Amino acid sequence: MELTTVWFILIAVLWAGYFLLEGFDFGVGVLFPVLGRDEADRRALLGTIGPVWDGNEVWLLVAGGATFAAFPEWYATLFSGFYLPLFLILLALIVRGVAFEYRNRTDDPSRWDKAIFWGSLVPAFLWGVAFANILRGVPLAADHEYTGTLFTLLNPYALLGGVVTLALFTLHGAVFLALKTTGDLRERAVRVTRAVGPAVLVVGGAFLVVTQLMTGAPATWAGVALAAAGLAGALVAALRGRDGWAFALNGAAIVVIVFTLFGSLFPDVMPALDPANSLTVDNAASTPYTLTVMTWVAAIFTPVVLAYQGWTYWVFRRRLTRQDVPVTH
Repeated sequence: MELTTVWFILIAVLWAGYFLLEGFDFGVGVLFPVLGRDEADRRALLGTIGPVWDGNEVWLLVAGGATFAAFPEWYATLFSGFYLPLFLILLALIVRGVAFEYRNRTDDPSRWDKAIFWGSLVPAFLWGVAFANILRGVPLAADHEYTGTLFTLLNPYALLGGVVTLALFTLHGAVFLALKTTGDLRERAVRVTRAVGPAVLVVGGAFLVVTQLMTGAPATWAGVALAAAGLAGALVAALRGRDGWAFALNGAAIVVIVFTLFGSLFPDVMPALDPANSLTVDNAASTPYTLTVMTWVAAIFTPVVLAYQGWTYWVFRRRLTRQDVPVTH
């Protein structure tokens, strides 16, 4: 297998890991005003993601860095053409991170609570918009410069993609909270799962089918079927009180969706409306020497990072109760 293909797969793995882990962070933030009825509830909600949210964001940093190093042409076109959406995502992530740190240092945390909500909702929606546009194709010149406008990115297919990721991450957050909390807070999270789950199946299925008909390969239909089975299985498990299985199946569905979308994209990395101007794994890649060095670095350090993050989740695996997060300032 060529190194360009290897790094395309590795970048898909990084995005799958980011959406799997950061996805429930976004979901908890979106559900913050829904499930956080009082300060004890809100502190419990934050306690479920407090030890891990910043580690989850590392996957995004590594995905961006890997794209820059392995496919610099892709990185340059993506960040110039999608400048405003990506800037809004970055701004929202910064505001959300500040809110996590400062809401408990004030006597009136309501402003920071709003920042957590919007700092979670905006990226959850805009990531879907961005990836849908990559799949659909964008106007690129012969030198691979983006020639469209912001409104070019706000097409119906891309907006549907944004709705899908927002709904999917909201469901992921609800399932995660059912797994990590107890009592009335857990019951409310389960009710959200029951309400959101069917909607995710409908809009997510519609998006995947449209994507397959538009850009998909015959082999990626299997991914669509597996993703639908995972989402349906997660909903059934949640209804039966199997919180661990519900989270595992929903997470598996997210990973399968990411790989299905990347499979539909390959060998392009940034399709153009004029196929002659598309960026591919070949014309967007770094030199073979650079990819070789990166492969050795990834082979050495990736298991270390995975082991450390796995240990973190193991240490903080216990369910939280309202008593675990006393209301103090």
